[in-house]
Amino acid sequence: MSDPTFGLSITTLDNEPRPALTANMSVIGLVVTAPDADASIFPEDEPVTFYSDDTAMLAALGETGTGYASLAAINEQLGEFQVAAQVVLVRVEAGSTVKETIANLRGDINARTGMFALLDAPHVLGVTPRLIGVPGYTSQAINQVAAAIVVTAPGSAYVTAPTVTFSGGGSDPGKVLPTGHAVLGTGADAGKVVAVVVDTRGENLTAAPTIAFTGGSGTGAAATATLDSASNAICASLPTLLDQLLAFSAVDGPASTQAAALAWRASIASKRIIPVDPAYKVVNDEGDIVIVPKSPYVLGALVANDHAHGGLPSHSAANMPIRGIVGTSRPIAFSLLDGANEGQTLLSHNIGITVRGENTDGAIADGGYVLICTDTCSPDTLWRFYNQGRMRDYIHLIFIKTLRFYLGRFNLTGQTLQAVMNTINFALRDLKAQQAIIDYKPVNFDRDRNSPEQLRLGRFTLDVKFEEPAPLVYLGIQSARYRPALDVLLSDLQSQLALAA
Repeated sequence: MSDPTFGLSITTLDNEPRPALTANMSVIGLVVTAPDADASIFPEDEPVTFYSDDTAMLAALGETGTGYASLAAINEQLGEFQVAAQVVLVRVEAGSTVKETIANLRGDINARTGMFALLDAPHVLGVTPRLIGVPGYTSQAINQVAAAIVVTAPGSAYVTAPTVTFSGGGSDPGKVLPTGHAVLGTGADAGKVVAVVVDTRGENLTAAPTIAFTGGSGTGAAATATLDSASNAICASLPTLLDQLLAFSAVDGPASTQAAALAWRASIASKRIIPVDPAYKVVNDEGDIVIVPKSPYVLGALVANDHAHGGLPSHSAANMPIRGIVGTSRPIAFSLLDGANEGQTLLSHNIGITVRGENTDGAIADGGYVLICTDTCSPDTLWRFYNQGRMRDYIHLIFIKTLRFYLGRFNLTGQTLQAVMNTINFALRDLKAQQAIIDYKPVNFDRDRNSPEQLRLGRFTLDVKFEEPAPLVYLGIQSARYRPALDVLLSDLQSQLALAA
């Protein structure tokens, strides 16, 4: 036996409430291209962590691709007493086409390549990225022609199969037209075009291309192609990654027109995706104005905002100035006092915008460029605001990191359960004091939620209820005349006249 026959036994009791263990919600995960990077430091499809002000790492990354510029954008947004952001970066190979690059950035969840390499960061690096960016490649839908081409007229007298040519297909500068070949019939269909086989389906088509037939000594063949539209592959896969990491992502819109932005937004549904549009204008090292993705600037603003609130992700980055830009890729009309403008329209569809400060009554500021961004793409309006979703993750992580101490270490007794409930209540009490939550319902024993059979299995269920504050997005002021003021005026006049008399 372990106890002495003659002596003392001292046992330390350790089932008191635990202090809350918090999580870092401001680690940025970037998935980028960097063709000139040192492969020994930044191997492809592997997460690497460093601080954004590490000059040696920045030099090893190289200045080409999307990585270096994204880190510069993040660094420019950092606030007072903040010198760097912690970053987990995954470098992928830049493809010869946008389609190939998007495929590399998206990667494979089973192989842990591309953006899914970030899933290895907690185990390999001991750090979890909670703010994710894939700059510049979250708006392009690789629209292609449908594989089935309809032959509307077979033509006649073709000796050999005519050449098939595709034209049109819209005005996207990254457009790649499809290719195909004609098939002639036999028997009664000899000399006629009976089918068109699509050899390559093209990409970045915004309209169905026109098909023409030339050569083959025949005439009259005609066919019609249809567009096989699709959502952006990265945006389509991001929710899986974000749910597993308990992360949020800012994604770049098409940066072309309002109609394009709204169509792109309609293709996304996730409470963890923050849509932003349009892009930014910056001055490069050669002094030229260039267009750059907006998302890294937004991620940097979120990190700065977290830092300003003690590391709590409890506030949105709306109404914050964006530094380092000289304009937006297209000007966005906006007024605080009128909903009939592009800025208010985009905001009504949850798209975060940036507007120029002007000396007008309806401007957001008197100068600079100001970010207005509060929403996610959540189909559930309860999780419309990303600061509420991020704060909910933060509190859930407190519970996970703090309450795991009790599992298996203690038996299911009244004292253990009281310690668990006190741990939760104390954590929520402190968050309320910090105004990170509005209020909470103290956790108490609920017999109806638990049965003897569940207790026998070592299982116990608690209800935890709390409410995060929403950002202030609208102020309604009702201005009216105030007749009682005239009664006061009459009384004053009466008193003054009485004194004068």
